[in-house]
Amino acid sequence: MNRENQLKAFERLLNIMDELREQCPWDKKQTLQTLRHLTIEETYELGDAILDNDLNEVKKELGDLLLHIVFYAKIGSETNDFDIADVCNEICDKLIHRHPHIYGDVKVENEEEVKQNWEKLKLKEGKKSVLEGVPRSLPALVKASRIQDKVKGVGFDWEQPHQVWDKVQEELQELQEEVKSGNQDKIEDEFGDVLFSMINYARFLNVNPEDALERTNKKFIKRFQYLESKANELGKPLMDMTLTEMDVFWNEAKKL
Repeated sequence: MNRENQLKAFERLLNIMDELREQCPWDKKQTLQTLRHLTIEETYELGDAILDNDLNEVKKELGDLLLHIVFYAKIGSETNDFDIADVCNEICDKLIHRHPHIYGDVKVENEEEVKQNWEKLKLKEGKKSVLEGVPRSLPALVKASRIQDKVKGVGFDWEQPHQVWDKVQEELQELQEEVKSGNQDKIEDEFGDVLFSMINYARFLNVNPEDALERTNKKFIKRFQYLESKANELGKPLMDMTLTEMDVFWNEAKKL
């Protein structure tokens, strides 16, 4: 599709948004606040489609997310705070400013230098901490990963993977010691340290911890639902089966 057709499609969406905001009872009532949780839900649905590598579904979910962006911009235009042009120009200006190796005379050797320059530029823009860009409402696992990425950008990082693995072992040992002591607060504290160090290790293995965990979630769900279906075929509720009986079907599921 050429650029002219792309712009026509975007204009069509903007026109439909104008009509819905003016004529639809539901759309007329929406605010930034009422849309917020729906946007988060749409983002997770897009994430699911990406993990499933369902490109047709990715296309649909991108459309849903784009609608939300246009919706927010429409609301902003009604209060004369911003419109879709402001949104586009803001991100264009930021991209140009944050890529001096493309739009300026800065030289970079690799992706890592690009990320380091990005963090330096943000500090020059007035941010007091490299961690300001990590949203407070992110899920803890994703937040830990982003925190580690951010501090890496300014050089605060381990040098070798084996050092991180040693840290994982150290944190596991400390967790075991607190488990023996029975102090629940300290157990939780050390368990958090184990998770944080494992997320750090994942980064050195080029593994996205969120994707890895979700992959395991999906695998577990598939196997457990197989177990449920087999129990249903036998006419025997799971709660009436022994663990040994369940293991037979669980191991079958693992082989599928």
